[in-house]
Amino acid sequence: MFSFLPGCRVLQIERGSRGSFVVLAESRRGSARCPHCGAVSHLVHSRYRRSPADLAAFGHELRVVLLVRRFYCRQATCPKRTFAKRFAGAVAPHARHTWRLAKALGRVGIALGGAAGARLARGLGMPVSRDTLLRVIRALPLPAVKPPRVVGVDEWALRKGRTYGRTILVDLERRRVLDLGRAPRGGVGAVGNRPAVAPSDGWRRRAGYP
Repeated sequence: MFSFLPGCRVLQIERGSRGSFVVLAESRRGSARCPHCGAVSHLVHSRYRRSPADLAAFGHELRVVLLVRRFYCRQATCPKRTFAKRFAGAVAPHARHTWRLAKALGRVGIALGGAAGARLARGLGMPVSRDTLLRVIRALPLPAVKPPRVVGVDEWALRKGRTYGRTILVDLERRRVLDLGRAPRGGVGAVGNRPAVAPSDGWRRRAGYP
């Protein structure tokens, strides 16, 4: 059930406010590796708690309380005197959501956007603000795509009839915008800034031009 907490020991499960669930867990290992120099330390400096939100359980909000140990780094050349134990398989450093919750919120945000996505997530037991949802979307890695073969180049205006001089590049086969920006030399300059895009006159033959 708690496979999303690798290397952790679940200490307690209790009901929180408004019907939510709270899972208290800690690391099974009594040592940690310094993220800066890589040295292993067993000497504990202090302890504190982290409370990242997780995917809903039975339609209710689920929050994980992690008991985090802070260790001394005994390497004389390391600038880090202390460091905190990390839970790489469950949550990123300083993050307020687990990896799997961030992934789920990213899918909701991409499908519905900020406001509508926040309403749906709240109904699914994953309360989040629309601003947080937009930040989750921006943090998602861009998908790997193949280099475009047919590119359309056109000008667009920030303000119709007044501010021109900008260029839009569109992948005509996938019907996706590739880039928005200035092109001082017009369309040729915009395409020239992308080495993966090679000019071709095949479109002229397909369109019946000489």
